[in-house]
Amino acid sequence: MRIKMNQEPLGVASDVVLPQQLTRWSNTQPPHFLTDYSSSGEQPAHNKPPFLLDHQINQKIILWNGDISALQVDAIVNSTNESMTESNPISDRIYQRAGSDLKEEINVDIRECRTGEAIVTRGHALPARYIIHTVGPKYNIKYQSASENTLHCCYRNVLQKTKELGLHSLGLCVINSVRRNYPPNEGAHIALRTVRRFLERYGNSIDTLIFVVDNTDFGIYEVLLPLYFPRSLMEQEASKWQLPADLGGEDGEPLLPDRQIRIIDNPQHTLHPDEESIDISTQLETSINIEHAFSQMQGDLDQQRLLGERPLNDPLADIMVKEIQHQERYERLLRRARTEDLTEVSGIGCLYQSGVDRLGRPVVVFVGKWFPFNKINLDKALLYLITLLDPIVRGDYVIAYFHTLTSSNNYPSFSWLKEVYNVLPYKYKKNLKAFYIVHPTFWTKMMSWWFTTFMAPAIKQKVHSLPGVEYLYAVMSPDQLEIPAFITEYDMTINGLRYFQPSLTT
Repeated sequence: MRIKMNQEPLGVASDVVLPQQLTRWSNTQPPHFLTDYSSSGEQPAHNKPPFLLDHQINQKIILWNGDISALQVDAIVNSTNESMTESNPISDRIYQRAGSDLKEEINVDIRECRTGEAIVTRGHALPARYIIHTVGPKYNIKYQSASENTLHCCYRNVLQKTKELGLHSLGLCVINSVRRNYPPNEGAHIALRTVRRFLERYGNSIDTLIFVVDNTDFGIYEVLLPLYFPRSLMEQEASKWQLPADLGGEDGEPLLPDRQIRIIDNPQHTLHPDEESIDISTQLETSINIEHAFSQMQGDLDQQRLLGERPLNDPLADIMVKEIQHQERYERLLRRARTEDLTEVSGIGCLYQSGVDRLGRPVVVFVGKWFPFNKINLDKALLYLITLLDPIVRGDYVIAYFHTLTSSNNYPSFSWLKEVYNVLPYKYKKNLKAFYIVHPTFWTKMMSWWFTTFMAPAIKQKVHSLPGVEYLYAVMSPDQLEIPAFITEYDMTINGLRYFQPSLTT
């Protein structure tokens, strides 16, 4: 049975909630058994656990699904826009419960809050003494690093304000928002990493920190919290595999180039010339790296000529040239994908992202029956795959392929699969953590064996054949999986109802 920690219906008016009424993170139990990655053959991203088991820090943490305006704490956090007029469920409840005095204080004394900053007002009629307002960034894959850095600043500035005011309890809402296109799992990583680093350095200043999340984010935080706040040595060890390789600087900030950009929440804002130049500088940086590689190669070749060697037989030079050519080809395809009309493929609905798994990793769904291989424009199919997956594969992800009721008209050829595999850069293979084949047949088993044996042995251990949909629920929550009705209907005809129960602790 899956444990529901500190959950309360958001739509119901609640009385005042005290921190001592809620369960501390150190007193909760893992909702499911941990995977033993040490026997999987996969190399860990970290040589040692990035975050150690710390009972004192865990005792400060609470994960709660409830009404933040009901918390009787020193301060709660309100995520808003720069004019502080945003209407969202959290802000609306805070303003309604705080009364008209809060709006008056904001209109007279504050008026605006810049993106990434944190501004404090009194709590007025709220049970909380103070409200810390902050503005999260808009997420744009073109300015991903800037978005991540700005979100980190939001969390860091909120925590800093708490410390400066001598506050000891904080109700922290999710600052990133899907309204601003911010991926929930990536935002959760930044929030948890920033809080953990802060508590490691200034833990004595805060007694209670409550992550206040809604139904959507609860599952993500429930899965990611053990990676940053391990409750056992097993969770601590598992984090070596499950946490991303880049964990930022000492206080959890993303590692960025030496340039600044502000991602603001203002649709009428016009980018300044230096902000627009981010994309240009990125291109220049790439160009410089390529030129440096070529110049280094050229120096080696000149030296070989002086020594009377044959530079054309240098395998290292050949590899470098091929890698550069491969990357340039992919970049050309990506530019094409962003400019061409791909509605012919996107309208089919055979490939899409559906929520996240229990580790917060995006789940990409491929519906085999809806892929008309013999009729579709394969060039556009490849372009659509690239434009959909490129932002996803920057981090860990999984694929769920449904082979349900497919026919020979849906089977891609070996040659096309080989072409696709060769076009995709290394990050696609490296960051793919699992490939699930649901309702497999002899064809899929033969195809996957041939493909992983002769073409892609590196992903052989990542491919798993599952006889039914419910087997996926061991790795992802049912509410995170959106699939066509014909798949579930077929699944029930061959497997019945409730035929598999994941092994969960009680």
